[in-house]
Amino acid sequence: MSLLTATFAFLFYIATAILVIFVARKIWIYAQTPAPLKIPTTPAPTTRAGVAFRMVKEVTIFESLFKSNKWIWLFGWIFHFGLFLVLLRHLRYFIDPVWGWVAFIQPFGKYAAFMMIIGLAGLLARRILVDRVRYISAPSDHLMLLLLIAIGVSGALMTFVEHTDIVSLKSFLIGLMTFAWATEAGLTNMPNDVILIVHLSLVVLLMIIFPFSKLLHAPGVFFSPTRNQVDNPREQRHVADWAKKLDSNKAN
Repeated sequence: MSLLTATFAFLFYIATAILVIFVARKIWIYAQTPAPLKIPTTPAPTTRAGVAFRMVKEVTIFESLFKSNKWIWLFGWIFHFGLFLVLLRHLRYFIDPVWGWVAFIQPFGKYAAFMMIIGLAGLLARRILVDRVRYISAPSDHLMLLLLIAIGVSGALMTFVEHTDIVSLKSFLIGLMTFAWATEAGLTNMPNDVILIVHLSLVVLLMIIFPFSKLLHAPGVFFSPTRNQVDNPREQRHVADWAKKLDSNKAN
């Protein structure tokens, strides 16, 4: 096993542990945070089925963002849909044999990198060119967009400019998943292409900072009381869990 392979194996294990543990911890905090008020954004559904349908629209077509600002919606949706296709395309590196539908979407996922870059460039331009958005933007907002753009550009360069050894890369990644380093055969050496090293380094960095960034809106949207509450304040009194405990203690 080369030093490069051992280094990236260690980095991926650490980054995966940080990502899983701290995202799970944040989701636990979200789930335990009380919602003391009934505050669904109207017009809101009056049934649980309606809330579920609303959430589906929110995470697939960004319904509220579409109603709020068409330009932000356009660039945001282009980026997220491009990212979705790219992630599906990358499944081929983690499964063997490759599933039929994963093989089918490979041409679409290849060009989806450009969707990612265009969408991110539009969102970055908004933070720079729109005065009111620039005023409230922190350096981390710009750096996060630049990091995602760099990941998209480096990935596109490997696809269209400087190809890497896909077979060795796939063997390396599957070896990480199956802990091949602990077997007699050992872990397949990772290709030492510069663009690949840059790309994987940026991905590791993203995995590490994801649980501590604004990117947590991905799981957080499911815990937003303005989206996940039924609009039934007249039919049913809304009492937060902590308030129920207080009432119970007083009664005792």
